[in-house]
Amino acid sequence: MLEKLKKKWGIEGSFQLTIVFIVFAITGSVATKISDPITVYLNLDTLPGLFYWPIRLLIVFPAYQVLLVFFGFIFGVLVSIITFKKDKFVFNFFLKMSILFTKKLIRFLSFGLFFKN
Repeated sequence: MLEKLKKKWGIEGSFQLTIVFIVFAITGSVATKISDPITVYLNLDTLPGLFYWPIRLLIVFPAYQVLLVFFGFIFGVLVSIITFKKDKFVFNFFLKMSILFTKKLIRFLSFGLFFKN
């Protein structure tokens, strides 16, 4: 599996793959840390969870994309969403999983009022 990722992403060695994973980890952590003060500044903490979490995710995703390019540049690795769009299987998998997760989260937070089976 890792060899396929290295081939599709154009990575030559295991060390570079490790750097890419570190960039993803740091980027995700920093994006969530950055979104917290933004939600406090916009006073979104008072909203119910049904509205708070989708809005927070809408704040995290753009921040993540910008930070991904920034940390990729710092670590010398070109990482962007374009990489995932080239790999249709991985991109479609994560897109479908995010849609499924969002529906399940909304169903859970709305006590099953939305997206009934």
